[in-house]
Amino acid sequence: MIQLRNITLRRGTKVVLDGVSTTINPGEHVGLVGRNGAGKSSLFALLAGRLHEDGGEFLLPAHWRMAEVAQHMPETDEPATDFVLDGDSRLAQLQQALAQAEASGDGMHIAQLHADLADAGAHDARARAQALILGLGFGVQQLANPVNSFSGGWRMRLQLARALMCPSDLLLLDEPTNHLDLDALVWLEAWLKRYAGTLIIISHDREFLDATTAVTLHIEHGRLTRYGGNYSQFEELHAQQLVLQQASFERQQEKIAHLQSFIDRFKAKATKARQAQSRVKQIERMEKIAPVLAASDFTFAFQEPANLPNPMLALSDAAFGYRNEAGQSTTIVADVNRTVMAGQRIGILGANGQGKSTLVKTIAHELAPLAGRITEGKGLRIGYFAQQELDVLRPDEDPLQHMTRLARDLGTDAPAASREQDLRNWLGGFNFSGDMVKQTVGSMSGGEKARLVLAMIVWQRPNLLLLDEPTNHLDLPTREALAMALSDFDGTVLLVSHDRHLLRAVCDDFWLVGRGQVGSFDGSLDDYQRYLLEESRRLREAARLQEQPPASAVTATPSADPREARRLAAQARQAMAEKTRPLKKELAQLEQRMDTLTQEQSELQERLALTLAPAEIAEAGKRLKAVGDALQHDEERWLDLSEQLQALEAPLVD
Repeated sequence: MIQLRNITLRRGTKVVLDGVSTTINPGEHVGLVGRNGAGKSSLFALLAGRLHEDGGEFLLPAHWRMAEVAQHMPETDEPATDFVLDGDSRLAQLQQALAQAEASGDGMHIAQLHADLADAGAHDARARAQALILGLGFGVQQLANPVNSFSGGWRMRLQLARALMCPSDLLLLDEPTNHLDLDALVWLEAWLKRYAGTLIIISHDREFLDATTAVTLHIEHGRLTRYGGNYSQFEELHAQQLVLQQASFERQQEKIAHLQSFIDRFKAKATKARQAQSRVKQIERMEKIAPVLAASDFTFAFQEPANLPNPMLALSDAAFGYRNEAGQSTTIVADVNRTVMAGQRIGILGANGQGKSTLVKTIAHELAPLAGRITEGKGLRIGYFAQQELDVLRPDEDPLQHMTRLARDLGTDAPAASREQDLRNWLGGFNFSGDMVKQTVGSMSGGEKARLVLAMIVWQRPNLLLLDEPTNHLDLPTREALAMALSDFDGTVLLVSHDRHLLRAVCDDFWLVGRGQVGSFDGSLDDYQRYLLEESRRLREAARLQEQPPASAVTATPSADPREARRLAAQARQAMAEKTRPLKKELAQLEQRMDTLTQEQSELQERLALTLAPAEIAEAGKRLKAVGDALQHDEERWLDLSEQLQALEAPLVD
């Protein structure tokens, strides 16, 4: 297990952890949460061995293998599959040793190394590496592409796949969803749920944390507090704790005031001096309860639009895509006929690479439509949040320069001096205070850049918001502020996001971009997640069929007699039913047992969050471990049976 005993950790002059203690048990999936700057990355650096404690004792089992995502951008022309495969350092060492043994002709060593390679999973290592790459959104045709042929975000996905490829007892993931679309995020969630080692995640995606963690560590004001439960359960427990703390503080203050009143009245009287001195010592011995300090959460609101044209815009027989320098066009979506009405809140869904960002960029005038017509309502004013903030920011300028240019472009007629003060006040409302208004954008964090873009958008008083992954660099409080502001916005919203909490909070309608089309999606986000998994399965099956040799003419020739063909088809279906019936029966039993175990797991986690006797804690912890092991075993069996069932039924799918 991982143990922190009275740990103190400093970064420069700042104390980020002050005498904290906690334990992380083997196999636990932990979410590490706290405000930006609270010390989450510093704790990760301590766990990874890049930082050392300034006080206390940090214990990590010496035999544990650790994996984390490298933060540097890989620059290599190595094929993507080989790059990810090299993440299994044990396998790479064995293969290198085998080459040396074969060169020296050491037969005994060669035999031993072949056995070691079999134990290390060499027989299916390449297939596992490719499954990771495909799961994170790459296409089959990209498996052999050089790493440096991909953009930065895609290379970071390869770094993530490389970390997942590495056999590990401890996996550290710092914001793993930042470069992922919703389809890859859903796949990653499923993979992490099956991960058998100890997992610690920093993430600002609450639904991702809820799905992948069962313990939460909260960093605040140098303290580290452990909560049994995922992020939503932590929020509830933490809120209850704050209410109790404030009530206890107020009761203590009343008691201190009562004692102090007695001291002030009778300290000068000889007959009461002893009692007064006793009360002074009583106050001194009292363990002071800290008040709950009001957190300065970031909040903002969109201004009421000057007008609301209806419809906002109409897309008629439109085609969207790109033109190269030679003028040749690549169409991604075509035959788009959609109307956007005033007040609509539309979430734009679609698997990676299907054209979501292309659609938004075209509506935002960043790209020209390849065909058709986009008709805008009179008085349409667009506020556009680009997926890459630097698409609309200038790295060598500061926030005040950005706002001054924006005010000038919008025709603000106020005197320069008063306008600058107004702009400073405006930026202050987005947490750019003091010298921060003069800090160059290139030196800012991702969250600061995102807040600057929001400040510029709100200033423009738009009636149509186009938001392309606006939460990528926002912490949880800022994401909540954005969700609240969008909920109160009177205009129209088109939102592309992998943050399901934001999509649920904001959007009433969904568009689905896929297979070259844009259509309505009539269903919930849960339905969409199931659609993504089915679409991923369909693409894998299509790729598998492409690799298979064509069937022989004999097997491809249909029966000449239609009645005989129907009889044979009925026999095939009956035989298939006989094969699949026991699998389906066991799957149903597993699902029922997994539901029961999940419920028991939640009840045990809630119980462990209470104040219990040591014996009860030990008993509940032991049972929680047993339930977790049983649940993991059943989940693995369920996945195995599902794959068997899919393989059996695949030949019958038209």
